[in-house]
Amino acid sequence: MRNGRVRALVVALCLWMPVIATAEDRVPVEAFATHASYTLPKLSPDGKYLALAVEQGDQHAVLIYQLDDMGHPKSVLRLPKFQVAGDLHWVGQERLVVELAKFVGSLDRPEWLGEIIATDVDGKRITPIFNRSWYVAGRSGDARSADEGYAFVAGVPVKTNDHFYMQTYMWDDENDTWLYDVNANNGLRHLIGQINMKNMKFMVDPDGNVRYAYGLNNADSYVLYLRQGSQWAPIHTSSQGITFEPITLSQDEQHLYVYSNTKRGPNSLVDMSPDGTHSTVLAKDDGFSSVDYIQWGPDDKPIAVGNAAGIPNPAVLDASQPLAQLYQGLSKKFPNDFIDFSSFSEDGSKLVFEAESDRNPGVYYLFDRKQMKIEKLFSENPAIDPNKMGARVPMHFKTDDGHTLEAILTVPAGASMNNLPMVLMPHGGPFEISDTWFYDDYAQFLASRGYLVLQINYRGSGGRGPGFVKAGYGKWGTRIQQDLIDGVKWAEDQHYADPARVCVFGGSFGGYSAMMTVIRAPDMFKCAIGYAGVYDLAMMYNKGSIKDGDFGKNYLKDAIGTDPAVLDANSPDKLADKITVPVFLIHGEDDERVPLAQVKAMRAALDAAHKPYEWLTKPGEGHGFYNEQNLVEMYNRIQAFLEKNIGPGVQPN
Repeated sequence: MRNGRVRALVVALCLWMPVIATAEDRVPVEAFATHASYTLPKLSPDGKYLALAVEQGDQHAVLIYQLDDMGHPKSVLRLPKFQVAGDLHWVGQERLVVELAKFVGSLDRPEWLGEIIATDVDGKRITPIFNRSWYVAGRSGDARSADEGYAFVAGVPVKTNDHFYMQTYMWDDENDTWLYDVNANNGLRHLIGQINMKNMKFMVDPDGNVRYAYGLNNADSYVLYLRQGSQWAPIHTSSQGITFEPITLSQDEQHLYVYSNTKRGPNSLVDMSPDGTHSTVLAKDDGFSSVDYIQWGPDDKPIAVGNAAGIPNPAVLDASQPLAQLYQGLSKKFPNDFIDFSSFSEDGSKLVFEAESDRNPGVYYLFDRKQMKIEKLFSENPAIDPNKMGARVPMHFKTDDGHTLEAILTVPAGASMNNLPMVLMPHGGPFEISDTWFYDDYAQFLASRGYLVLQINYRGSGGRGPGFVKAGYGKWGTRIQQDLIDGVKWAEDQHYADPARVCVFGGSFGGYSAMMTVIRAPDMFKCAIGYAGVYDLAMMYNKGSIKDGDFGKNYLKDAIGTDPAVLDANSPDKLADKITVPVFLIHGEDDERVPLAQVKAMRAALDAAHKPYEWLTKPGEGHGFYNEQNLVEMYNRIQAFLEKNIGPGVQPN
């Protein structure tokens, strides 16, 4: 009965989608290679300005617009090559703080640099606040040496005053964590918090007092300390296996909101009294998905909550609250989209929100609550027509050892979901990363070419709590691959996929999985595409950026282990003779995360085993292609490779 109801839902979704008449009507490949031009829109405290991050070719910048003149930016802050804005924070009516990140490739999230700068709205006064690469002039003209450490913005005062809170970890003192009140006009710092524990985080109350310190201690337990005078008093020390992570303190100081769970299962949202004596569970999922997608109001109280797995469908927590009613109203106005509040003016009269879905990459709007007026600001990718995209359908299946996993199927628009040619697309990471219902460029491109796409949140993925993540440790080439293989078997048993027309394509860890799945299940696949993949596990200990630093080294020990025999037994380049299908290898020649040596080792192994393969590398590309021309070429090559090995994609009815 359960499978029958699911199939009926899928058929209904497919029938609801607009039908594309001919292949000529397909979205051009260039649309999927187009980058999101604008991101991170943030309203100034008085609602007068809008700051956002922008891509201009390979140049990244921060633009500031005056809302009554969106035709031309008031200022442009161009960032050094390969640097991007990690986040933006208004600290005053005309002062903006920028956290810097490094772009490492399209397959990876930007890598936070731990460096901070500030700028005025007119762009004329740019101040390095925390920077390791140059000297910073103090207020009296003296020179302060470059910072040797890592910093991030821990918060901004409730009433902006050109100050912000900055948390630092210093290289020469790894056993302490520090918090400063920083004047963003001149960079001067005032120490307001310190704890003799490493890798902790602080929370500041609305009056500017450091109230809490929290984090994961050396015993792998979550701890929370309350500041009492000059001392730190523990108010919550979890036993091992219990997560307890504060999110925010409400502005009325009556509610401390935390993520919490037991047995390292999915996170719940908990409302705790400030002294930790009482708590109420506000939202949870019984056993499968963590609470996520929380919508916050300007008073730092949650408005609505959705789950990480499946279609989010956030539920409001208190329907009597005006902001909750507003959220419900916007959700009705955009019935096919998920509504996400991006930022508010300080008085809450203006807000920026995003409407996005499985087929809509995202559109940002400005809402004036006084005038009850909605104004479109920009689309993340205006080249994508949501009506021509496929529905992404979250489903569940059982593995061979009885575990329930989430699968997401992207169905070609207008196609009948029956015995379709299918591409398995494992996500990267692998740990704490998950595929979600939201728009996915790669999946939608493949679906637009007539292929069913299967994505699986295998053990090790995020969204189900730390226990689920740790279930994948040490199992890169074994249990994780079996989860993927079980997912393909399920899709075939349900007659969603044609068993004679299945290929696998993945990037980063997904590229590793593309090789390992065809090795573990040689009769299941007709071809494999590895994109920026890891193919030699032992090589990760001496090449690539993952090994750098204690964190990276410890990660590798947990993730893949250190036994040379085990590493070789789970390395595709050591098992190339077992590959029986055509292979396509794609890699950026300047990939620092997974260096070119990885794909060269795989190519050498295929050559030695006399196995057929295709090859595409590009200079100047990092961990995943970024140049739009290179992306177009890659997409076209992938389509041709699939057509040659599993036939053309299905034509819409």
